[in-house]
Amino acid sequence: MQASLRRIWGLVYRHLCLYRRSWPRLAELAYWPVLQMCIWGFTASFISGQQFTHGTAGHGLLLVASTMLGGVLLWEVTIRSQMGVAISFLEEIWSRNLGHIFISPLRPWELLAGLIVVAFLRVMAGVLPAILVAYLLYAFNLFALGPVLVLFFANLMIMGWAFALAVVSLILRHGAGAEALAWSLLFGLTPLAAVYYPVSTLPVWLQPISEIIPATHVFEGMRAVLRNGHVSSIHLLAAFGLNAVWLLLASLLFASQFRAARSRGALITIGE
Repeated sequence: MQASLRRIWGLVYRHLCLYRRSWPRLAELAYWPVLQMCIWGFTASFISGQQFTHGTAGHGLLLVASTMLGGVLLWEVTIRSQMGVAISFLEEIWSRNLGHIFISPLRPWELLAGLIVVAFLRVMAGVLPAILVAYLLYAFNLFALGPVLVLFFANLMIMGWAFALAVVSLILRHGAGAEALAWSLLFGLTPLAAVYYPVSTLPVWLQPISEIIPATHVFEGMRAVLRNGHVSSIHLLAAFGLNAVWLLLASLLFASQFRAARSRGALITIGE
């Protein structure tokens, strides 16, 4: 176990060195979350301010605005978690280092563990500045959700990891042609994940699809906390259960594609 931890730390340290020596990489981590927060934050401020212009019920508009801000921040956790794993894996491909890694004693699960640690650090570096901006500019305190926020974060990060494993599997299978999926694939789930609106807003035939996405139950729980201060344990259990299924299926997919890539020598030639 000590040897495994040392190999995982070696991989993590390699990626930390990339960021330590490159301020553009560090700036990029926070750029998109902060930009998203500014765009949606000013939109939410406009919506909540309409109560003074048109006399609309203030509580409902403030709830909508808070839902938008909370949705932006929590969805960024999933996106940054997924991109953290996928882009860190792509860094190994771009530097022609993937073959060298697996000549070493590093095992596939140790590679994934190292990438997950790097992804967690990327999430913290990207989302925390956005949370600070939300508090300073819009007086929205995400931590006011309480201890349940930790469970929300955990579920969204696990979903991001599972999705990243699927993306990495596609890259192992299709090579450089699938690299664009690291940036775009998860965004396609945004309309179905009930990030900014309840599941009931979706067409009836889409609602069952939305219900099998772990993030859906997180955002439904977040809205319940903002509305009445309580979250149903059913949503949390559903999120953890679905994440377990997603992670298992993604791990099996990664294992099969990794074996196939190794057998045909793609670990060395991928990206060329």
